[in-house]
Amino acid sequence: MPVIGDRLPAFGHLPARAPQGRSFLARALARPSLPAVVGLVVVVLFFAFAAPDLVSPFGLATVLDTAALLGIGGVAVALLLVAGQFDLSVGVIAVSSSLLTALLIEIAGWSTVPALTVSLLAALAIGVVNGVLVVNTGLPSFLVTLATFLILQGTSQAGSQAVAGATRVGGLDQARGWSSVVALFDGAVQVGNGRFSVSILWWLALTALAAWGLWRTKFGNAIFACGGARQAAHELGVPVRRTTVALFCLTASAGWLLGTITLVRFGSVQAGGTVGILSGIDFIVVAVIGGCLLTGGYGSAIGAAVGALLYAVARQGITLAGWDPRWFQALLGALLLVALVANGVVRRRLKAVPRS
Repeated sequence: MPVIGDRLPAFGHLPARAPQGRSFLARALARPSLPAVVGLVVVVLFFAFAAPDLVSPFGLATVLDTAALLGIGGVAVALLLVAGQFDLSVGVIAVSSSLLTALLIEIAGWSTVPALTVSLLAALAIGVVNGVLVVNTGLPSFLVTLATFLILQGTSQAGSQAVAGATRVGGLDQARGWSSVVALFDGAVQVGNGRFSVSILWWLALTALAAWGLWRTKFGNAIFACGGARQAAHELGVPVRRTTVALFCLTASAGWLLGTITLVRFGSVQAGGTVGILSGIDFIVVAVIGGCLLTGGYGSAIGAAVGALLYAVARQGITLAGWDPRWFQALLGALLLVALVANGVVRRRLKAVPRS
């Protein structure tokens, strides 16, 4: 029987059926995304009054664009967290892969599509290295990907300086084939004073695909098994090693997509920079706010997407309300703390349900 991706997976027999009157409440509490959904409703209602421009076309477009960039990485990281692993290198992979694309175009004279293909393969190779190191050495993925982060950050800055003579590479919009990728990675629809980017469609499509994978596929079952009971899953024949490596390739691919979107959008890249306003830790934060436990075995792709939207609404709401932007860090910390407490309470409640 497939594991439902937005609920705590169960091994063995099915849980005893809750009384009819409590079934709706029990199903609601079993959803990791519940705290994020409640938080999103509260924050949207508050800033709709405190910053009315938030619900204007400009405000909505800015919120959705920020949520899309954060959600693309956050959803991929959420799947990895469900499997009980971390990846701190998504942000630096985004910058490094886009820098490789830029160097191949600007210095080597490649056309756009081949350069993007090579940078994608390089990102996948980094994902494979991360995954293989984790499964073969038993080292914590937090430390492995932290090392990857440092290596890529230093290499990208020093390499760019050595090859291009600067840490910033730009002027790419005149490259061969550049116009052909603009619609795919930087298309937009103008509604009033709001520019709704194609990155929103990428985010929604990837969220839907990830949610379907967790709900309906054996791969989703394997992800939950890896995070919930890794040794037992291995003994039962679940492909733990292959699943782990595949998930690291997924987060690396998400990093490449983020880097490509920002590269095509701005036509330049800064070595050692970030993806827009985002840093690598932000992807983990939104996944946790969305209901993923740091211990693995519990989480939701939809919850991570809602967490990204909550993050974006809070940031843009504070900006439009004219508050000191530093209040956002305090609000984000409070949301993270509430999410951690709520997830712990829900998990203890679910573990206490008797099983027949």
